[in-house]
Amino acid sequence: QVQLVQSGGGLVQPGGSLRLFCAASGIMFSFYRMDWYRQAPGKQRELVASIAGLRSTNYADDVKGRFTISRDNAKNTVYLQMNSLKPEDTADYFCHCRPQSDDYWGQGTQITVSS
Repeated sequence: QVQLVQSGGGLVQPGGSLRLFCAASGIMFSFYRMDWYRQAPGKQRELVASIAGLRSTNYADDVKGRFTISRDNAKNTVYLQMNSLKPEDTADYFCHCRPQSDDYWGQGTQITVSS
């Protein structure tokens, strides 16, 4: 059974930093791309960043240079380091993987960027 368990997040002032964690179980973690998505109130869920098993990465344009996705295959964990946070980064953040054409999601973590 695939499980993605998230931690981290919370309230931060504009310009601040946060780090999200997502621990995976039930999959051959190193084989699969891992993603971070976010969903702001009233908006569709959007892809924020992805990292392949061999660690190539992709980012949404509005987080490039501010967010960094990384993974530790020995710990089955994917991270999202978020720097220079802006109010428009406020959203629920979800980790995601899609082994063998099935979608799996973490439970979600709320990030609020506000002064």
